[in-house]
Amino acid sequence: MKLITAIIKPHKLDSVREALSEFDIAGLTVTEVKGYGRQRGQSEIYRGAEYSVSFVPKLKLEIGTPADRVEKIIEAIKTSAGTGEIGDGKIFVTSLEQAVRIRTGETNENAL
Repeated sequence: MKLITAIIKPHKLDSVREALSEFDIAGLTVTEVKGYGRQRGQSEIYRGAEYSVSFVPKLKLEIGTPADRVEKIIEAIKTSAGTGEIGDGKIFVTSLEQAVRIRTGETNENAL
């Protein structure tokens, strides 16, 4: 099992969710986060004054999935979240040692 964590632009959530729907993903966790990457934030102009925003608003998606689906899910996220511009985000894949469904007690892939 793997845990896929994707950091994306907020306006791309609907297209990513739609792209993931074809993979019969049972669950998706979305968290509003702020951060920066290589661009170190961004500059914005408000009422004629320029100011720097150190942390850019993003969404963090977390998906628990069987290992054999990881590459297809990554490709779907890349295709649907990508704009070709700086700040499109990142995808991280980590091993998921155990999953437990609280209601039924099912474990591992049955819990996903």
